[in-house]
Amino acid sequence: MRLRGRKGIRENLEQQEDLVVLDPREYKGKWSQMFGNDRPLYIELGMGKGQFISGMSFKHPDCNFVGMDMYDELIRRGSEKVRNIWSGHEPENSHNVRLALGNIESIEEFFAPGEVERVYLNFSDPWPKKKHGRRRLTHPRFLDKYRTLLNEEGEIHFKTDSRELFEFSLNAFAANGLQMGSISLNLHGDGINEEHVMTEYESKFVGQGMPIYRCEVKVGELALRRYHDHKMEQF
Repeated sequence: MRLRGRKGIRENLEQQEDLVVLDPREYKGKWSQMFGNDRPLYIELGMGKGQFISGMSFKHPDCNFVGMDMYDELIRRGSEKVRNIWSGHEPENSHNVRLALGNIESIEEFFAPGEVERVYLNFSDPWPKKKHGRRRLTHPRFLDKYRTLLNEEGEIHFKTDSRELFEFSLNAFAANGLQMGSISLNLHGDGINEEHVMTEYESKFVGQGMPIYRCEVKVGELALRRYHDHKMEQF
């Protein structure tokens, strides 16, 4: 992925200490201290231009959000989205979101075991060639990392437009003994699902009539217990 960024982009990011984290290693195990509260920590891995993470932070002020990407330009664009969506509201209300510059390959260097409550994987690169399978963010080697980072309430929420990646991911979740729920083969098939904040890609694909595949993966012990209790109540 090649991005054409503005001149002085790093200087721009360095001036946004209230929003941008250039070295997330500094906050490993300390994100609650940085946010100044013990609210649940939700992270989006591969945040793109920031439409999802900015929208989620606004919709759920009772949670803390970290959007992560490895490209300076996407962090800059994301910062604009966050500031635009919070424009006209009390500045302190937007303190529940940070944008972190980092490579997901090193995710265990940014978050401590049990520090995260939810991982969002939205429209990740499908890496369609078989030889690149290990790069997919739902490959078992990444799932092992997420399981370590997630707490007892931990979940993975996954969305994609790629049927091949979705099938690969469902198989990977199952092979790793993870419980899947809320599986959808066409999330917005009956009209825009207003419960879900859409990404830029999602808005584009839905506009083209393409199906969006989605599932929730229960990882933490309490998340699993709640899922099974809910299933039992349905009988």
